[in-house]
Amino acid sequence: MKMARAGQRSRTGLKRYLPILEWGRAYDRDTLSNDLLAAVIVTIMLIPQSLAYALLAGLPAEMGLYASILPLVAYAVFGTSRTLAVGPVAVVSLMTAAAVGGIAEQGTAGYVVAAITLAFLSGLFLLLMGVFRLGFLANLLSHPIVAGFITASGLIIAASQLKHILGTSAGGHSLLELGISLAQTIGGTNPITLVIGLASLAFLFWVRKGLKPLLLRSGLRPRVADVLTKSGPVAAVAITTLAAWAFDLGEKGVKLVGAVPQGLPPLTMPSFAPDLILSLAGPAALISLIGFVESVSVAQTLAARKRQRIDPDQELIGLGASNVAAAFSSGYPVTGGFARSVVNFDAGAETPAAGAFTAVGLALATLLLTPLLAYLPQATLAATIIVAVLSLIDLSILRKTWIYSKADFIAVAATILSTLALGVEIGVMTGVVLSILIHLYRTSKPHMAVIGRVPGTEHYRNVLRHEVATVPGVISLRVDESLYFANARYLEDYLYDLVASRAEVRDVVLACPAVNLIDMSALESLEAINHRLKDMGVRLHLSEVKGPVMDALKRTDFLSHLSGKVFLSHHMAMCELAGDPGCSGANAAQ
Repeated sequence: MKMARAGQRSRTGLKRYLPILEWGRAYDRDTLSNDLLAAVIVTIMLIPQSLAYALLAGLPAEMGLYASILPLVAYAVFGTSRTLAVGPVAVVSLMTAAAVGGIAEQGTAGYVVAAITLAFLSGLFLLLMGVFRLGFLANLLSHPIVAGFITASGLIIAASQLKHILGTSAGGHSLLELGISLAQTIGGTNPITLVIGLASLAFLFWVRKGLKPLLLRSGLRPRVADVLTKSGPVAAVAITTLAAWAFDLGEKGVKLVGAVPQGLPPLTMPSFAPDLILSLAGPAALISLIGFVESVSVAQTLAARKRQRIDPDQELIGLGASNVAAAFSSGYPVTGGFARSVVNFDAGAETPAAGAFTAVGLALATLLLTPLLAYLPQATLAATIIVAVLSLIDLSILRKTWIYSKADFIAVAATILSTLALGVEIGVMTGVVLSILIHLYRTSKPHMAVIGRVPGTEHYRNVLRHEVATVPGVISLRVDESLYFANARYLEDYLYDLVASRAEVRDVVLACPAVNLIDMSALESLEAINHRLKDMGVRLHLSEVKGPVMDALKRTDFLSHLSGKVFLSHHMAMCELAGDPGCSGANAAQ
């Protein structure tokens, strides 16, 4: 019997870390058919996208394909989302370029090694966070901060691709640097490159907005129309590559992707040089955090549509394994992408096996299609990136936060401006610091209200907002925040001022329905309040203390020194302190 229980616990533990054991048991022919169709559609989309994002990261184009093969297989084994598609994404590619660009020069072997090592360190951070269940750390970045950062990053990414549209050699990691560089080099614009870039942009914008309605009007089924629409970037790649080959545009100054190695991803090893690891540790942690936030947000959104469940801590392990797989297969940092995941979902993917099949499709592409990419104009890939990232830009977040919360507006505006002016790493750090500071500011001065009884009920509301009845000589103060080191002194000062202004006060009741925590600093403040009020001839009472908070208080001697009582409900406290015999059950719960 004991052995059976041990075996069951072991299987449960394996399912915790290997979700494939759960969904794999119910895999059938219909599921296989849906996953294969989704894989075909996503593979078509990922070929040009992966190449483009690798160039955005400053890496050889083939590394984008490599980063989309083994990482997908690793996520299929360890991830919990049925439809998340893992691989290179725009924001992480930009962060990779910013992190590695300060260590080595683009085009060198050192640059590639640094990118591979960055993927390994990012995977290690994610794995450690998953094992120790630290997914909550992603909450350090509020949604407005993330939206602001991604918006600013989208603007930088779009601006960084203008050099490929123009055919110049502009550079820089911030919008200011890029703007200055573009202005200085615009005289070297290649007219043919500009025509290719603008034509590709126009075509891709039309495909995104106008092709599907046109196909539907022509009588095609929605699924077929979807596939053809998603194939728009592939058509742009094919047409411009053929034109570059036919007219030998490389000899006319048009920058091409060049020779792409044919074959499966070569096995690689990250560098363990201490100096390199120390230089990349900070960026790797930021990439891990941003990548996880972006990925888990997409996964949870798609899972909710099918009433499925996402385990954020296991997602950390899935993403960590994907990044480690990228490091050992010539890739660079990856995460779950919004666009490809939505396509995967819409295409009918039912399990992570769709990702594994996509990996097979991309592996075949590296074996069969890479020789055809030598004549691919970089301007076409730049247009692909620009069209993709424009969907990330959401300047409406500024208007929304201005209307709703000025503090959030300041944080979002500061994040956007610092990212645009100083680069993505400074922008991320600004967002994290501001998120923490705003939280500390808001909770350091918690909302507190003197409350009274709504006539004819047992409900108590703010005396400044409602017509309520109070008990003479009794102050009822509701604290609408957990008590901890940042706001403990504020509570002391607020309560002392309140009591000092009312000479008739003999009892103070702290209503604690919103208090989920009382830390050591707050406990010491409560002890000081109790002692000082006692010296003033005023008793201190508590009401509606939550169970976990009460358990913590019972482990101290605070309750034994409390001058008043702890009441189960605030109404019981008021009945007893008012001396109202009509209140039944008004007994202390101390």
